[in-house]
Amino acid sequence: MSDLSDLSNLSDLSTCLPVYLPTCLPAYLSTCLPAYLFTCLPVYLFTCLSPASMKILSISDKIVPFLYSSQIREKFSDVEMVLACGDLPYYYIEYIFNALCVPTFFVRGNHDNLEEFSKAGVKRAPGGAVDLHRKVIYHQGLLLAGIEGSVRYRQGPFQHSQGEMWEYVLRMTPALMLNRLRHGRYLDIFISHAPPFGVHDRPDRAHRGIKAFCWLLRVFKPAYHFHGHIHVYRTFTQTVTRYEQTTVINTYGHRVTEIEVG
Repeated sequence: MSDLSDLSNLSDLSTCLPVYLPTCLPAYLSTCLPAYLFTCLPVYLFTCLSPASMKILSISDKIVPFLYSSQIREKFSDVEMVLACGDLPYYYIEYIFNALCVPTFFVRGNHDNLEEFSKAGVKRAPGGAVDLHRKVIYHQGLLLAGIEGSVRYRQGPFQHSQGEMWEYVLRMTPALMLNRLRHGRYLDIFISHAPPFGVHDRPDRAHRGIKAFCWLLRVFKPAYHFHGHIHVYRTFTQTVTRYEQTTVINTYGHRVTEIEVG
């Protein structure tokens, strides 16, 4: 091992370095650095610094024939998540989950059944899908939460008073506050069957929006709120509305939305 206290070998550097710096280094910088700046660096900035995107298929309220067929694999091969917002048969949601093989989340609507009977037996939920009712979860960089049902207007399951909806929202508050501490934000996506009060809803009792949802959107500021319940029969019906900092989407039938993640 050479003695580091012996500096005699530095004599070579003292002669070569003054020659290398004025000649070779400028040539290297003039050829390699511009190539890096104009090719590698933009790619790095685009891939590493730009937010990632995700395509979400949201569904509600009616069976769309081409979704319930082999066509779904061709048309939606780039979808990375499915959100089902109620009033859909369990077998339909399960078929979409099995066809696309992507994470699937759902809430029930006021017309959903407690049990669904078929030759395969009794279903109480779509196989493979995650029930989001009164839950707050973190999945693939996204913070999600959901609440099922509509305002109570008759006897039947999955209907709740405005007071009960307030209770469901308030019970989720501790988990949303914890999200803020852990992730720097409360919520990214909120899904429900019913819309917020005054946004996409209707004046009749059955289709009235939920007042607690408005408070949730104002306070916890999710980027998106997907809902169903409000059927769309005219092309000019407004189905996307900006409420405070949230994009509220009526996903009647089906809709594909590309969102930023991260």
